[in-house]
Amino acid sequence: MGDDDTRFDGSAPPPTRRSLAAQLTELGVRPGSVLLVHSSVKALGWVVGGPVAVVRALLDALGPDGTLVVPTHTPENSDPAGWSNPPVPQSWWPVIREHMPGFEPAVSPSRWMGVVPELVRCWPGALRSNHPQVSFAAVGPAAASIVGGHRLDDMLGETSPVGRVYTVDGDILLLGAGHSTNSSLHLAEYRVPEPIRGRQGAAVLDPSGGGRWQWWDDIAVDEGDFQTLGDAFDATGRVRVGPVGAAQSRLMRARDAVDFAVDWMRRHR
Repeated sequence: MGDDDTRFDGSAPPPTRRSLAAQLTELGVRPGSVLLVHSSVKALGWVVGGPVAVVRALLDALGPDGTLVVPTHTPENSDPAGWSNPPVPQSWWPVIREHMPGFEPAVSPSRWMGVVPELVRCWPGALRSNHPQVSFAAVGPAAASIVGGHRLDDMLGETSPVGRVYTVDGDILLLGAGHSTNSSLHLAEYRVPEPIRGRQGAAVLDPSGGGRWQWWDDIAVDEGDFQTLGDAFDATGRVRVGPVGAAQSRLMRARDAVDFAVDWMRRHR
């Protein structure tokens, strides 16, 4: 049974695991590659088998030698002084910092990333990086090398999973999602001259199993112009655009996207 607000006109068969995998292959997903996916399941339309079928289709297209990577961020584990949606009273800040649970890769759910990242996070054999704010999960032979060694003070830089995907010449798939979601573009912010830096904070797990607030210095990332940047990258012809389910999706090499973004940021920021 569909959701209460779902309408079916019967003009075309619904997407399935098999048809989605075929469309992903047609788009250019490379068997055996490392693929970082940002997704909107809602944009795909109604799929037989739901989000589980979507994840299985991604794994089918990658094959047994491929590795699927997704963002499993926990942005609520951050300094409450910077919260704006909604803000909290200043008198709450020390209480939140003292009592925020420490990040646990196997337990802490992702927030605002969508259902596919949560599924991948819990998938058999999945591994997750240990960053308390911007972790990534991965399934496949390269998972350990992609998510391992994610430094606290290098949130989306060279040692992060987006940096690892760049290093291994992996791909980025925007599955029904826009350029504004492309976390790999943050890697470019680490590579421009004199990037803006700022203090970050989060609760990390202490040896007793509780939370311990920790501060660090890192790049102040900003995705506010990513859609404009992405539109310019589209115009280079290095982005493959095509349908997956009911959604328009984009596939690109991570190195192409990040290298373009570095040059674009130097000229436009």
